[in-house]
Amino acid sequence: MNVATTSSKPTNLSELRATHWKPKSVKQEMRDNFIRMLADGEELFPGIVGYDDTVIPEINLALLSGHDMLFLGEKGQAKSRIMRMLVRFLDEWIPFIDHPDLPVHEDPEHPISAAGKRIVEEHSPEDIKIAWWHRSERYAERLSPGTKFADIIGEIDPAKLTGGVSMSAEEALSFGLIPRMHRGIFAMNELPELDDLVQVGLFNVLEERDVQIRGYPIQFDLDLVILFSANPATYNRSGKVIPQLKDRIGTIIQTHYPSERDQGIEILQQEVGSDLDGEYPVQVPYFMYQIVEEITNQARKSKYIDQASGVSARFSMANFRTIIASARQRGVIHNERPAVPRISDLGHLYASSLGKLELDMMGTHQMSERQVLDAVIAQAIEVVFKEYVEEHGLSEIAEIFRGGVRVEVGDMLPSSDYAGRLQNVPPAWDKAFELNASEDEAVRASCVEFVLAGLYSMDRISRSQRHGQIQYEI
Repeated sequence: MNVATTSSKPTNLSELRATHWKPKSVKQEMRDNFIRMLADGEELFPGIVGYDDTVIPEINLALLSGHDMLFLGEKGQAKSRIMRMLVRFLDEWIPFIDHPDLPVHEDPEHPISAAGKRIVEEHSPEDIKIAWWHRSERYAERLSPGTKFADIIGEIDPAKLTGGVSMSAEEALSFGLIPRMHRGIFAMNELPELDDLVQVGLFNVLEERDVQIRGYPIQFDLDLVILFSANPATYNRSGKVIPQLKDRIGTIIQTHYPSERDQGIEILQQEVGSDLDGEYPVQVPYFMYQIVEEITNQARKSKYIDQASGVSARFSMANFRTIIASARQRGVIHNERPAVPRISDLGHLYASSLGKLELDMMGTHQMSERQVLDAVIAQAIEVVFKEYVEEHGLSEIAEIFRGGVRVEVGDMLPSSDYAGRLQNVPPAWDKAFELNASEDEAVRASCVEFVLAGLYSMDRISRSQRHGQIQYEI
């Protein structure tokens, strides 16, 4: 009988034993649930994109092996999200002894604290109250900088000493986060930034599952899964993580950025797609998705940006939300529904980008952050536009500009201004951009700006800028 699925759960130890409930270790619990979900064909890590052939298989093996894990990767690679997601492999509910004097969620059949053992020994099963702990509450994490030994391991409580409790007794302790997460999952972010003393305490927990506080060993049979995250540049630096702790981590899982641009776009659509709805909706041409994600790709390749720091997926998301906001503002002012983002909306990316990029001071040659970002954006537009040219032909895409046209663009210009200058759009545009450029003014304006910016990137036209607006001349 699976008591976790009954509508009325046992409220005392006698009732619990009548259900034939059997305790499991956290790792066994996760392994059993993982195997069941795998056999049933359930999606194991919903919402995680681009890791099907790399990261996820390694996590699967770690779960089956009963290993503690280290997620090694640069910022914005879903390390924290995956760690938090591992709670889905826990049982939905587990029972614990419901008593105010207990420092941890005690297994009713195998208490680990002196107080828990006394309760089981001195009371009848009918008098031992049982409560239930949901898996959503069985996960805790901590960011390493500023973390002290007392925060995660514990400290001797002076108030208990004055009450006559011996310093070497378990009752004298005030427990930290790790002991309190007994029967759960504990995650430590940015492991290399952790103080050496705390690292020593951690490897003792990993190896022996006990704690030592101020030289007093407390034989706790702690049951928990411990997860870590780290950046490769700091984790692999000599002296940042003590060898004894490295040796005790069961599995190291290397994360990475999306290997293909379409994967990055899928993440964008998944994370910020809901931002497109509302009273003033926004329709995004696929080439704008491509450009936003390509900006991130180019930043990850740029010699002017510190690649050891990484360029997070949050960089793409923040930039995407910025162009959506710019398009929506234009839609509200000019009553355009839906509003459509344009190349000129990229002019607002300074606000959402600067601070997320760390310059390589050896490679910038005195370039400012804005200059580096401008170069990255220009390269992204060129890359994406050339892909369209290769597939559809430059002459077809640029056809309407052959006769010599001067076009002014800007993020606050109404779409009707573009339509007035360009009456006819060649049928190839609808095919190339998979949008109704010939029928919708806002879509046409976005396509026009893309073609103009692309032609400029290929040195086919000239460009001048004044008072926040750009003029292209063919």
